Amino acid sequence: MTSPLYLPRRRFLSLTAQGLTGLSTALFLGSCGSQTPSTTSSTTPSPAASNSPRSTSPTAAIDLGIKTKVFRVGYQSAGDLVRARKVLEKRLEPLGVTVEWAQFAQGPQLMEAMNVGKIDFGAVGESPPIFAQAAGADIVYVVGTKNTPLTGRASVIAVPPESTIQKIEDIKGQEVYFQKGSASHYFIVRALQEVGLTIKDIKVKSAPTVETRGAFIEGKIPVWVSGDPHYAIAEDLGRIRVIKDAVGLDSPGAYYVARKPFALENLGLLKAVIEELHELDKWSEANRTEVTEIYARELKLKSSVAEKVIGRRTFAGRRGLTPQLIKEQQRVADLFFDEKVIPKKVDIQGALLPVEVYAAITPPEILKES
Repeated sequence: MTSPLYLPRRRFLSLTAQGLTGLSTALFLGSCGSQTPSTTSSTTPSPAASNSPRSTSPTAAIDLGIKTKVFRVGYQSAGDLVRARKVLEKRLEPLGVTVEWAQFAQGPQLMEAMNVGKIDFGAVGESPPIFAQAAGADIVYVVGTKNTPLTGRASVIAVPPESTIQKIEDIKGQEVYFQKGSASHYFIVRALQEVGLTIKDIKVKSAPTVETRGAFIEGKIPVWVSGDPHYAIAEDLGRIRVIKDAVGLDSPGAYYVARKPFALENLGLLKAVIEELHELDKWSEANRTEVTEIYARELKLKSSVAEKVIGRRTFAGRRGLTPQLIKEQQRVADLFFDEKVIPKKVDIQGALLPVEVYAAITPPEILKES
């Protein structure tokens, strides 16, 4: 089920729109249904590890129940294979859970909806959860995404082909368009940092990528931080020149995030969802031609554009909330604070489930660090 969502710009988006100086990765949403017990099971927790998410009592059983009857999932306008393949519906509907979908321009808009209780779960880059925490959102990280040496090819800092800008140093003093609070925010901060500049050395213009693509293609935007499919569309038209991609960027990667109250009452649902997400990545890597066809159909892309998009995608699987991943995400939060992008320190531990819970809901193979 899908339906449009329209939200007022509340505290979270005002936070991202102002760069957090003042506390502040094609389609729909539904409403919340009643929540009643559906499925319940329990498991005995494993011992807590040091430098891990906070631990509960080592003797307490973990309730892997499912209390909700409606699972409200947010996705971004860049497309969502999970929705297109209906893997959640196939797994959850036999358990009495209906899946409803809501589309958002990018991660910050998705996190705002979660913050005000309009959705329960969604996928975003490394940055939106940090901004959401800074705004007081009651969220938890559910599972991460594995990176590979090729991760980052789909994210770029680019200029029109006729631009005189040749390298990152040249964007000093220029207007740079990207969505504040999105993964692009971390990308541009790190790219500037690498050449001795800061975010204050550019003129930040915040807007969703989908809204700026047309102006960039027309040559009206001097510097654009973008990603697929928008990057591929401009590339197909011959209207983009990349000055830097995100390959090698020390990003922890994307996450699935949930409302904390929802997560705690539906651990069995999260376990099923993580399993399905991980299996879908395996299927996608082995069936790239079909995935390309799905993206072309769902996003109404030319086949040549869809081929570029999927050619740059990596399907490496999910990554558990291990101590190493938590450390990497904390580093991103610390950088945003150090660069005065957010007004206060954010403790990632405040948005984590207990270590025993992650052990109970996460497949063992993705809790291992390679």
